Amino acid sequence: MSEWQWSAVDRYVSDLLVEPDPALDEALRCSESAGLPRIAVSPPQGKMLHLLARIHGARRILEVGTLGGYSTIWLARALPAGGHLVTLELDPGYAAVARENIARAGLEELIDLRVAPALDSLAALAGEGGEPFDLTFIDADKKTTPEYFEAAIGLSRPGAVIVVDNVVRGGALIDPASEDQGAQGMRRFHAQLAARGGLTATTIQTVGAKGYDGFTLVLLDGGSPPASG
Repeated sequence: MSEWQWSAVDRYVSDLLVEPDPALDEALRCSESAGLPRIAVSPPQGKMLHLLARIHGARRILEVGTLGGYSTIWLARALPAGGHLVTLELDPGYAAVARENIARAGLEELIDLRVAPALDSLAALAGEGGEPFDLTFIDADKKTTPEYFEAAIGLSRPGAVIVVDNVVRGGALIDPASEDQGAQGMRRFHAQLAARGGLTATTIQTVGAKGYDGFTLVLLDGGSPPASG
């Protein structure tokens, strides 16, 4: 099978199962016009994140890596009344585009977009002592994923879900000699998962419009779903 066919299947699925949405479509268009890299999640992946957040009843969501706000919009739309999302972005230019996209979707009141190195923002969140997060989506620079993940655990409640994107790296995950620093980061991340107690995890390989990659789904032990309403 070819990448063309993977992309065609994604389009087929999107046409049938991902409803047309002007705000999401415009977020992608504006991000591309602004020169942002075309690395946002695909529409089926965005809807998967949305469904995971709804299934889990997430009231507080953390996102590491905003880019143009496409996945941010998907996640924020899953929040119940009184919910809140914090998203972290390093690049001020990307953040400016994301703010416009978030405003166009009418979600400004639900989203706290912080612009700084993610580890600094994560440390600041820990220092603030706010309510723990129910769901975290990590999709930032891949070599630092283990550090983001460890910080996210400290900010999460027992029973929280953490999703990490782009973990297979076109298969480079299994190559110990890979020169891809992202692949090496994901190898460290998987070793971290295997060695660390207090969680249950799996990694799923994916193909589609984003090529050959995958994501990791982590459930922190203990706790119960957040209360609704």
